[in-house]
Amino acid sequence: MPSSADEIRDWLRLMNTAGVGPEFARKLLAAFGLPAQIFAQSARTLATVVPPRLAAALLARPDQPFEALAARTAAWAAEPGNHFLTLADPDYPPALLDLADPPPVLYAKGQLARLSRPGVAIVGSRHATPQGLANAEAFARTLGGAGLTIASGLALGIDAAAHTGALGTAGSTAAAVGTGLDIVYPGRHRTLAARIAADGVLLSEFPLGTPALSHHFPRRNRLIAALCRGTLVVEAAAQSGSLITARLAAELGREVFAMPGSIHSPLAKGCHQLLKQGAKLVETAQDIFEELRWAAGEAPCAPPARLMPLRPSLARPGHDGPASDDTLLRALGYDPVSVDQLCEQTGVPAAQMQRRLLALELEGAVTRLPGGLYQRTTQI
Repeated sequence: MPSSADEIRDWLRLMNTAGVGPEFARKLLAAFGLPAQIFAQSARTLATVVPPRLAAALLARPDQPFEALAARTAAWAAEPGNHFLTLADPDYPPALLDLADPPPVLYAKGQLARLSRPGVAIVGSRHATPQGLANAEAFARTLGGAGLTIASGLALGIDAAAHTGALGTAGSTAAAVGTGLDIVYPGRHRTLAARIAADGVLLSEFPLGTPALSHHFPRRNRLIAALCRGTLVVEAAAQSGSLITARLAAELGREVFAMPGSIHSPLAKGCHQLLKQGAKLVETAQDIFEELRWAAGEAPCAPPARLMPLRPSLARPGHDGPASDDTLLRALGYDPVSVDQLCEQTGVPAAQMQRRLLALELEGAVTRLPGGLYQRTTQI
């Protein structure tokens, strides 16, 4: 790892030179060695590798904002638990070298060993259902308990549930983010990010101070896909960033897993699309262990997770009224249904049905969906 502020400054100078970018940076590194050696070359020599305008830009005197960034980054890297990684470092995550464009510089906060262990990415919708959140957390807990590092993107919804489930397990969790590591996005995840930094690891290729911009997140997604042996999509709409992660994983030769859902649910459309394209259908964590050939002897292995209910089933035969709760749950099924349809099927008046559904929702037996629809929570 860089041992001095000067080395960090040289790497930042290389990466912050306008027009250079990762591709030209790798060409320069391959031709001349470390950044200090690049900057020791003449413009004519550099122009044998990069266009003359970039050669001149590399040798131009850095401005004051750059010097401030370099000083801030060196101070950040000196703090316990913070890591400034480069392609020249032995701690650089080896799985990222499979990328066509591995970042020359990475910023990490937390336990670096998490980035070198085999992992599974768990991704999905930011607007996940309660059942989807429960599934993501349960699978992350089981896979993490078996020693696999669970990677995701610190976003709302499925990402947060996956990180939460993996924290404290043998594999723990890695969060690749689309900002500088001195910024937490979304802001409500500050506590979660701190927990990940303590038990797992936060990872970014973006300099300190970089805000959350939309075009950063596809770049973040490729890190998530590359770090892991496989990617599990829990819930995703037909147009979803999670599908980008799955596509990137497939292009890298990683496994792609998808959790099926109701044919009527918008959040199942993306998963079903992946299944049509050859993703492995997943019902239990054992499905993933078998596909990855993850032997129990490789790490302590917890029992396979199934699609987990939010709480144990609370259907109570004999409930007062013209239809008991088990009858109502059977009428609900696992597809979204309206209150009017339920009233028609069970003979329960609308006001009483609303009270029943509210009680079952509070108990975790049903989920209320947008549009006034209800869906039974999966019970195994």
